[in-house]
Amino acid sequence: MKVQDRWVALDAVRGLTVASMLLVNNPGTWSAIYPPLEHALWHGWTPTDLIFPFFLFIVGITTELSLDRRAAAGAGDRVIRLQVLRRGALIVLCGLVLTTFPFFPLTRFTEIRIPGVLQRIGVCYAIGALVAWRRSNRTVALIGVVLLLGYWAAMTLIPVPGQAAPTLDIPDQTLAAYVDRLLLDGHLWSASKTWDPEGPLSTIPAVVTSLLGILTGRWMSRPNPLPDKLNGLFASGVGLTAAGLAWNWVFPINKNLWTSSYVVFSAGVAMLVLATASWLIEIRRVRGWTRPLVTYGQNPLAAFLGSGAMARTLGLLQVHGTAGSVSVKEAIFERGFASWLAPIDASLLFAVSFVLVWYLILLVFERRGWILKI
Repeated sequence: MKVQDRWVALDAVRGLTVASMLLVNNPGTWSAIYPPLEHALWHGWTPTDLIFPFFLFIVGITTELSLDRRAAAGAGDRVIRLQVLRRGALIVLCGLVLTTFPFFPLTRFTEIRIPGVLQRIGVCYAIGALVAWRRSNRTVALIGVVLLLGYWAAMTLIPVPGQAAPTLDIPDQTLAAYVDRLLLDGHLWSASKTWDPEGPLSTIPAVVTSLLGILTGRWMSRPNPLPDKLNGLFASGVGLTAAGLAWNWVFPINKNLWTSSYVVFSAGVAMLVLATASWLIEIRRVRGWTRPLVTYGQNPLAAFLGSGAMARTLGLLQVHGTAGSVSVKEAIFERGFASWLAPIDASLLFAVSFVLVWYLILLVFERRGWILKI
């Protein structure tokens, strides 16, 4: 596989990741959700906890492939670094715009949540790209190891002011939560107010998720035969998954803290999924099932921004019913799904329908050549 070749498996896995993100973000009701579609309460993981690191890992891969193409086209180092900074800033800006949408009331600006999913993606993309550019694989790997070990040491050895000893077990008493409040008090996740799952300190190990993606992109760009590269990718996935599970015994896998064990474990699983998909799609040529996923995978930013704006609009617009005013989302859910299904099944079917609606929207985009890029 050459850099300029279309890696269909990568599009498919990215599409699966984006579609899964829409699925878990848009249940009919948050009070009735199947456990695999919920995040772990704190330590531990569910399939839902793998979605975000999968996306960051894929961002790392596409970063490497994109920068290689720019360099091959003659772009100099200064131009590439400026492009990276510009794109990272625009991704962060998109996240902040989505957070404030629909731009009223005024508290959406004065009490804006500064961290967020797109904000973390933008920061990790920029830092990961700048750290890895023109550096050897060994240097990039060493930087990743230092960051993961340093984060582990900081979280388990540095006491928070006012506490007797460091803790990982109480969300608002961790070092990450202390840094969140120190830097962003009043602008954190509204569900907790005292800490943020995308806070500043936990973004440091998240950068390593992108770096592992960059290293994977470099590995897959080598001139070796594709089966050999997939064997190496699969072996690396097994090794990292096992290492993450072992590290979990002393530094628990935790998505909210983005612990080092979580970075290693989730990257390992991502490698296994990508290697398996690549074997099926690129070698065995079993591609019929990939079309909807590729449609999602080719337009991830449009799917994320558009679905987020749609979900918020459906939640804010009100309609009158027999029990008074309810949101459009509640009306659709109650009349179209909950009226004939058990709550948990109705909630799931609503989420699946939301994903299908966005597939149809993205299919129109695809046929018209509309791809939202930054």
